[in-house]
Amino acid sequence: MEYFDIVIIGGGPIGIACGLEAKKKGLSYLILEKGPIVNSLFNYPVNMQFFSSSEKLEIDDIPFISKEAKPRRSEALEYYRRIATSNKLNIKLFEKVNSVSKLNEEFTVVSEKNTYKSKNIIIATGFYDIPNTLNIPGEDLPKVSHYYNDPHYFAGQKLAVIGASNSSVDAALESYRKGAEVTLIIRGDEIGQRVKYWVRPDIINRIKEGSIKVYYNTTVTEINKETITICTKNGLETLPNDFVLALTGYKPNFTFLEQVGVSLSNDEKKIPTYNDQTMETNVKGVYLAGVICGGLETHKWFIENSRVHAKMIVANILDN
Repeated sequence: MEYFDIVIIGGGPIGIACGLEAKKKGLSYLILEKGPIVNSLFNYPVNMQFFSSSEKLEIDDIPFISKEAKPRRSEALEYYRRIATSNKLNIKLFEKVNSVSKLNEEFTVVSEKNTYKSKNIIIATGFYDIPNTLNIPGEDLPKVSHYYNDPHYFAGQKLAVIGASNSSVDAALESYRKGAEVTLIIRGDEIGQRVKYWVRPDIINRIKEGSIKVYYNTTVTEINKETITICTKNGLETLPNDFVLALTGYKPNFTFLEQVGVSLSNDEKKIPTYNDQTMETNVKGVYLAGVICGGLETHKWFIENSRVHAKMIVANILDN
């Protein structure tokens, strides 16, 4: 059975940064990723453009050169893939971690393919894997998705997009421009304030001119094969519909965190317990890195402000 100083769960940008730092400091490490390299970024929409500029997405001071100031998904995939491969990081792909247990000062990590021993664990699994569900009839129909990929798919179709965030607005605009008949359904009374500043005026103008229809202060109550039922301030209404994109956000794998022993706050935010100077949790030897630190406040941590976690964690491991 292989033994490591650190097992890093999650091969996204922050997991890769942790691997680079461990390698640089001479520690044995293993990165376990349940999908391809930077799995979450791979599952982003094909045309996605980051809010952050390229230099803020850099890790380990490795330059990220992009065509525009704010890079796109394809450029990010190329950047992080080249870092992982050129540095020959010890990363095992398509190997999901099933459990982590601790006996004395040693962790046992059981994946779908193998079992490993480690002195320390870094959890850098992000939050993109588990969607916030609507919990309404019809949500499990094939025409409903919680992820958006390519707008071409919806050309000539009646598409309902649920949500007012960046992902919802991008999906609505791109699908409209590929020929979809788009209806936005928003629980609040406006387009989200965190929508990218160069995109927000675009969606507002498309709504004003009637190109994209919107229902504010509205929720979806039922989804059927050819319709959806919405609850507006004026009562229930049924709309003809071909596809639904329920882009209502995502959440970390709280079940896994609790299985490892990491405690969560008792309020609705479910913020994991950790030392903000070392990133160590209430379980000695278990560290958090990246956006998972924010619990349900998924807007608090990004690549640009969590890439420092790698140095903080490895420095603390070396001090111990």
